[in-house]
Amino acid sequence: DQIRTDEISQEIDTELGLSENHFSRPEGYFCFTTTEELEMAIERCKDMIRVIAVDNGEKSKDRKKYLVAKLVQLKLKLQKINEAPANLQDLTVVMGHNFELRSLERPQQYCEKCCGIIWGVMKNWYRCVDCGFKCHSKCLNLITRICANTKVLENGIYELCLCPESGLSQQKFRCAECKKKFIFKNDACLPRQCDYNGLYYCSRCHWNSISVIPARVIHNWDFTPKKVCRASLQFLRLMIKKPILNIESLNPTLFAFITELGNIKKLRQDILVMKKYFLTCHAALEEKLLLQLKDRQHFVESSDIYSLQDLIDASSGHLFTYLEKVHSTFITHITLRCQGCRGKGFICELCKSEDVIFPFDPRTDICCSCSSVFHQDCYLRWEGPCPKCARRGKLPVAASN
Repeated sequence: DQIRTDEISQEIDTELGLSENHFSRPEGYFCFTTTEELEMAIERCKDMIRVIAVDNGEKSKDRKKYLVAKLVQLKLKLQKINEAPANLQDLTVVMGHNFELRSLERPQQYCEKCCGIIWGVMKNWYRCVDCGFKCHSKCLNLITRICANTKVLENGIYELCLCPESGLSQQKFRCAECKKKFIFKNDACLPRQCDYNGLYYCSRCHWNSISVIPARVIHNWDFTPKKVCRASLQFLRLMIKKPILNIESLNPTLFAFITELGNIKKLRQDILVMKKYFLTCHAALEEKLLLQLKDRQHFVESSDIYSLQDLIDASSGHLFTYLEKVHSTFITHITLRCQGCRGKGFICELCKSEDVIFPFDPRTDICCSCSSVFHQDCYLRWEGPCPKCARRGKLPVAASN
């Protein structure tokens, strides 16, 4: 079925005048860059749909399905170009890259296509505003690498298998990006493996750049940078601050073995509890306390999601220091500075102490049924049911009597 799907998709691309898929372009990528070309492709696509509309054959149904999908993608591409700001409409689009013309830049920059030095003082060159891909003007139309930002937008997930090697034979002894055939003459010609995706590349597509590998962090808590190809390096750079890693589901044992990660999880859970106080506190809203986490907005939405940068900072100790400072500021506001927030505290019903306690206090326990808060020591010694739950249980009886 997959082979048949690929054949139909390739056949439709050819009939519409789209580029053939030599370099594994993502779904929705087209070589068209101008409004006129896109409008022509849209009209051709509509005509092809009208022609097969009267045919109810199985093959015609499949063709119609993919033609409609292509039509939607083409219209979205056209809309994106038409709605782009004026400064972006002047960009040159190639393989999903949005290239801007540059000149007079710092020396010792290298073309990502031919690996030659870019002499910015003498000649103009191009740089992708999204992924940072740099190349000579003469190399612009020879690019085979899809923009890393396109991959992030269309499939922004990590490869979480440890170096998923498939072997050179699966690549037909060719570079995974430019399709150049490997020639085993000397060390410079040897294939270079990307530790992130396990594929092999030539020296032009793999510069022995190094990066932290998400799979090694998740499975082994290993932050040792490994050698990756240029495409993977650009992808990982764009993804590093995106909160998409749920440690609780990917590897929950990390919290037990990595002390700092367990401490960070507790701080994040406390912050989510404090957030409920701030949302109904005028003083907290005026002071914009939650904006202290603006650089890590996902910390006020969930306690389980992390970005790769979060985990790197957790390993170095920076994240715990950062969260501890924010945590301390929030506690000071709720327990000392704001009478409104302090008034939302709890009194332990087991010992009847006048001390005001809160759900985020380290020596408290919370009833899982009614969310009442008690001193931890009192709750452990108490043999009966939760007082509040007991009162709630009596209400239906009293109402029936």
